[in-house]
Amino acid sequence: MSKKYILGVFNDEDSLVEAFEKVKAKGILPVEVYTPYPVHEILEGMGKKTRITHAAFFYGLFAAIGILGFLYYAAVIDWPLHYGGKPFNSFPSFIVVTIVATILAVTLLTLFTFSVRAKIFPGKKAEIFHHRATDDKFVMVIDKDGLGEFAGEVDSIIKEHGEIE
Repeated sequence: MSKKYILGVFNDEDSLVEAFEKVKAKGILPVEVYTPYPVHEILEGMGKKTRITHAAFFYGLFAAIGILGFLYYAAVIDWPLHYGGKPFNSFPSFIVVTIVATILAVTLLTLFTFSVRAKIFPGKKAEIFHHRATDDKFVMVIDKDGLGEFAGEVDSIIKEHGEIE
C-alpha cells in the first residue's frame, strides 16, 4: 500500500515558515520538511532535538579513559623499560597519542551513531519526494491519509502562501 502525501514546494524560507505555522495551528504536523539549509523555526516547530552532542561527549570521555588506560598498561605494567632513571609512568608522552586517538574515536563513533539513527546504510533506496528538495526549493510533506476533512483546508493554506508546484 503506497501512502499519499500533499507536497508544498516553496521558493523562499519566509513563505514556507508562514505555511508551516498555519498548518501546525490547525493541529497537523508535517511528516517532513526538506530545506537546502537548516531553518530553525521549522526544526523547533517539529520538535526535532538532537542528543548526538551528548553521545559524542561520552564517546570522547570513555575513549580518552580507555586510551590512557591502554597506554599505561602497555608502557608501565606489561612491558616496562627500566633504564637511566626513566620514570615508570611518563604521562606527558601519552598526551599527543591520547588526543589524536580520542578525536578519531569520537569522529567514527558519532558518524556511526548518526547513520544508525538516520537509518542510512549502503543500498538503501531513498524516498525522493521532489527532485529539487535539497537543491534550492523548500518542500513540506504532509500525510494525506491522516488529514481526513482537513485535506482541502491544508491544500488551500499551502497554495495561499506561495506554493509554486
